[in-house]
This record gives sequence, C-alpha cells and structure tokens, in this order.
Amino acid sequence: MSVTQQQVLDCLAKVMSPRGTALTNANVLSAITVTDGKVFFSINVDAAEARAWESVRAQAENAVRAIPGVSVAMIALTAERKAGAAAPAPRPAGGVPPASAHRHPHPPGGQSPMARQAEIPGISAVIAVASGKGGVGKSTTALNLALGLRDLGLRIGLLDADIYGPSVPRLTGIREKPQLNDDKKMVPLQRFGLSIMSIGFLVEEDTAMIWRGPMVMSAITQMLRDVAWGTLDVLVVDMPPGTGDAQLTLAQNVPLKGAVIVSTPQDLSLIDARRGLAMFKKVSVPVLGIVENMSYFQCPHCGTRSDIFGHGGARHEAEKLGVPFLGEIPLHIAIRTASDAGNPVVESEPDGPHAAIYRAIGGKVREQLQGVIAAA
Repeated sequence: MSVTQQQVLDCLAKVMSPRGTALTNANVLSAITVTDGKVFFSINVDAAEARAWESVRAQAENAVRAIPGVSVAMIALTAERKAGAAAPAPRPAGGVPPASAHRHPHPPGGQSPMARQAEIPGISAVIAVASGKGGVGKSTTALNLALGLRDLGLRIGLLDADIYGPSVPRLTGIREKPQLNDDKKMVPLQRFGLSIMSIGFLVEEDTAMIWRGPMVMSAITQMLRDVAWGTLDVLVVDMPPGTGDAQLTLAQNVPLKGAVIVSTPQDLSLIDARRGLAMFKKVSVPVLGIVENMSYFQCPHCGTRSDIFGHGGARHEAEKLGVPFLGEIPLHIAIRTASDAGNPVVESEPDGPHAAIYRAIGGKVREQLQGVIAAA
C-alpha cells in the first residue's frame, strides 16, 4: 500500500502541540519525506520549549507508524535557541502558558546524560569501531572484524551507524529491504552468518542524507532499539568518522563495552585518532585498542613491501597512550577487490593471510570482552 504525504499530514493534524493547536498548524514541521513506506521529518522548536515537545514528538511518531503501509517512521525533535532570546514572557491573564513552563529546570536528580543508558535485550556487548577521520578503511575493518569474531564462534551483529555515508550495503552486497515483524520491529538482514542493519537499506544509494544532528540521533536510536536483533554475543557498530552527534548518541544510549580505533600510520590520521580516543575516554567507554590499517603496501606480484604512509605510527601511539595495539592490516588489492565485490576477504579467502590478521584482531577483542559475553 502506497503512503502519501497527505496521509501523513492528515494523521499529524490529530496530534496536539503543548499549546493545544494541531501539529500541522503549529509552524514547526520540516519537509516530510515519504518513500516506499518510510517517513522522515523533524519537529523544529525553540530550545527553551524542547522538553514540553518531546511527548508530542513521541505521539506523532506513534501516529505515523499506525498508518497502513508505513514500515519506518523516523521523527526527530530539533531544538535551537534563538539568538539573543530573552526569558519567556510572563503568562498573560487568562492566556495559555508558554510550553517552556512545563520544563523541569534540571534533569531529575541531577542525572548526567549517561543515566539514559540501557542495555539492549539479548545483546551481551555493544562495541564501536571508530576513526577520527574518514578514508582510513574503518567500515572494511568493522565488517571483517565482525567476521573474525564470528569465526571464533560468537553470535555477531553489525550496525552501520554512518548515516551520511553508509558503506555496509556495498561491502556486503545486500540490496534487500528489511521487513517488519509482528511487533513492528525491523528484522536485520542475514549475510555471512551476521545480523546486519544499515540506514543504507532504507534509502537509495544515491540519496543525499541532508539531516541535522537530532535526525541522525533519532535514526541511530531507532536502529538500536527498534530492530529485532535477537540473541547476540557482540553487536559491532560501524561509526561515522569524527567525534560528533552519532558517537555521543551511542555512548549515551547504551553502555558500550569498548571502542576500537582505526587509523593509518600517517601523523595526520593519528592526530584525529587521538581525538577519537580522548572522546571515548571522556564518556567512560573503554578503548579496546588501536588498529593500524593500510600499515604497508604489499605488491601482489612480487610480494615486496613498501611503507607508503609510513609504518608503526599507530603502534607507537597505542604505547604512548597506554592502550592495546590490536594489529597491522596491509594495503592490499585483495582486500579492496573483495570489499568492492560485496564479498569481504575473511569470507572470500578464509584461509588467506588477511583473514588470519582480522581473526587475530578479533581474538584480542574477544579476550577483553570475556567477562561480559557468553562462552561460545
């Protein structure tokens, strides 16, 4: 059943704002995108009124999900403080109080944002694979690490949380769309013995994701909470590069058991990796270690090794910062071609030297998670 924008608007007209007006008349809705049963939009309000609007956002999301034919509804609350905004005006006699009057002045009990963390039922450990900058092969490393952990006998899921540049659909060759179960949760797609979810499964490959931070945060939260992951030993999360909203959302949403930092040997990459490592430490996420990707170039014809980007920088950085060094992955055409073909090297060449490297890294990660994952 095809869902139209007008159906969504008709549905939202029945949702009331904190001031008692219909949501469609409150001048807060962004453009509404409806594609193949997937609905995306945001509610844009003043930061001073954000808390009063959160329940409205939840009501709107539930209402949209109830529309026949809607498979996914991602609705974000965007709150911006107006430049030079003064304190809310006093309530006029007989008038409607501003929505900000319903806010709690401080979080209950003075709780930090980390107080919102909650385990995902059925998942023993959630780990992040992150990098300080793009272009270091993080997604390829995340997928092959997940496969290496699988080969150690663990039940593994892979979440592609890179909203702006999801790579997992191409790396896995998956073209299908996720289905919904009876509880209206998305069912992760199965490939290579992994349970896999990506925003790239919900939008076309060439679609530009022009979303503000709150929309990204909403999407990541839904892919964590509204997916029927089942029972997993480890959920590997392929993070977007950098230290922004996505990383903080993940850290605040679930108690991460650790983070793997991917870097190349270059000084520039190491500077950014250092920032990523510092961010995870600041939010009390254990750093499981650093991986040096593209550590050296190995000629596929003669086997000659060349240190194109330098060599050993990540190992030295790990020693300097007192975190484990997990291993070196070469810059090799076999890894690249296998990734481009949607058949990662640990799967396509399981007995090869590169698969052995990823499995060894997986083994070091598993050792550090031994206390929180079930014995395989």
